[in-house]
Amino acid sequence: MDIELIFRLIFLIVLVLTFSISAYFRRRARDSGEVIERQAEGRTVLFLRMALALPLLLSLILYIVYPQALDWAKMSLPLWLRALAAVTAILCVPLIYWVFRTIGDNISETVLTKSDHQLVTEGPYRWVRHPLYGTALLLLLSLSLMASNWFLFGYAVLALIVFRMVVIPAEEEQLLEAFGEAYQQYQQHTSALVPKIF
Repeated sequence: MDIELIFRLIFLIVLVLTFSISAYFRRRARDSGEVIERQAEGRTVLFLRMALALPLLLSLILYIVYPQALDWAKMSLPLWLRALAAVTAILCVPLIYWVFRTIGDNISETVLTKSDHQLVTEGPYRWVRHPLYGTALLLLLSLSLMASNWFLFGYAVLALIVFRMVVIPAEEEQLLEAFGEAYQQYQQHTSALVPKIF
């Protein structure tokens, strides 16, 4: 079997599993409690979310169904690196399941905090304050390297910057307002996206 086809099949399976896990847990959270509509964040945030998400989603789909459309963004990477990226992407799937299972009904479509939001500090949240963002960014980076595509890689870097500089500060402002000193103490013992080594 062609190696490019194998990478595309892994890419497809990982995406389908990831979106399925996300949809399942988000629907369960919506059905069991408060729902914060995306419009509550404001039109500017909604516009930026769509402006960034739609081209990415289109690019991911194009890589699967019509990879020639992204030939202009191909980069030459060694096979071992692409294989390592494929393994990392596969390992992100159970990690994403673990994150969603741990956060439970607290999951929201926005950076806003639900009125009955609970401060979760167990599971992956014991080490990282935003493991869903961290895992999603790792997954996007892995998929871009597996696809050997500099446009997707650039998107992963852009997403990292946007999440670290915009999304996480906005969400943490909400969490500080909701949980006060308890969240400040939690911040002191954890990092935002990757576990503290020291």
